[in-house]
Amino acid sequence: MNKLILKPGREKSLKRRHPWVFSGAVAKLTGEPVAGETIEICSSEGEFLAMAACNPQSQIVGRVWDWRRGEIDAAFFLARIHRAVALRARLVPAHDAVRLVHAESDGLPGVVIDRYGETVVMQLSSAGAMRWREAIADAVMAVVKPVTLYERSDADVLALEGLQPSVGLLRGTPPPSPVVVNESGAMFEVDVPHGHKTGFYLDQRANRWRVRELAAQCEVLDCFAYTGGFTVNALVGGAANVTAIDSSGPALELLKHNVALNGLPGAECIEGDVFQLLRKLRDQARSFDLIVLDPPKFAPTAAHAEKASRAYKDINLLAFKLLRAGGLLVTFSCSGGVSRDLFQKIVAGAALDAGVDAQIVEQLSPGADHPVALNFPEGDYLKGLICRVAGAKQP
Repeated sequence: MNKLILKPGREKSLKRRHPWVFSGAVAKLTGEPVAGETIEICSSEGEFLAMAACNPQSQIVGRVWDWRRGEIDAAFFLARIHRAVALRARLVPAHDAVRLVHAESDGLPGVVIDRYGETVVMQLSSAGAMRWREAIADAVMAVVKPVTLYERSDADVLALEGLQPSVGLLRGTPPPSPVVVNESGAMFEVDVPHGHKTGFYLDQRANRWRVRELAAQCEVLDCFAYTGGFTVNALVGGAANVTAIDSSGPALELLKHNVALNGLPGAECIEGDVFQLLRKLRDQARSFDLIVLDPPKFAPTAAHAEKASRAYKDINLLAFKLLRAGGLLVTFSCSGGVSRDLFQKIVAGAALDAGVDAQIVEQLSPGADHPVALNFPEGDYLKGLICRVAGAKQP
């Protein structure tokens, strides 16, 4: 078996069980491993550290499969997927839309598997995962037994891995068009072949429920609304009205379908750039009781954090200006390059510049189907705050 030999002193993160090896830590690769090949990672002194998938074309050259020396084969993937699915059955048993496998945090780097009722969607984003596509698909069919297994391996990160997108039916019958799921009593249409990620943002399920609990009698502004997860829940929770804004016309059309699917009163939908629309609403002297900010990823890595910080501050500042006294801002960052501490500082700076006194009343995270491995803090990508504007704006 080919080996990845680390530079002297670069084994510390591996011994803390961080599952990535960056190119700068590599002294040499023995042989000529191809992308996705399983290799052994060894210290400069020859000590065995882990079994990993190798990708010489990536900045992340090694992604750990196992900390024990042994065979990485179909049985390995069957066992890992069985373990991950069993965890969800225990912690989130009542949902038919759930994340079954959460990549590194479930010991399967580059593997994301989501279930929407009888349809399962698999998204692979690493060379090692791609190499084992068929074994992973077989394991999903054996453990989950879905009617449909569909692949959505088309994330932007594939280009960094030197990989080509792969989208289409893997096993079973084609998915319904659309797939309809029940999330906490609310119905949603999910566009599996064309929607963002695997079709829906399952990581926000618990936070959508929280907005439902807070929305009664509120005038709500839902920014980056996508297909209406927060909009529908706010209306189910008794919101007086909801204004939903997004840059995607097709996403807003699906939002309208989801509102109608639940027999709810219609939302005001505005298509356009959210940054510009927030300024327009400010200039129109609009105000709201509850604002949701759920923007896309502004900082995929820490290198993008500075630029992302300016964007996060801008939208949060504008949102604070649009909130009535006593109003609530539910604000999120899904950027792995922005830590919780940095995000809180950004929001605090936005409140200061907006001239409002605000307090954090709650911190938000994904649900239990999106665990974070203690040895992989990068898995803690989604962070949220509920902030209450305590008083009137300063002159």
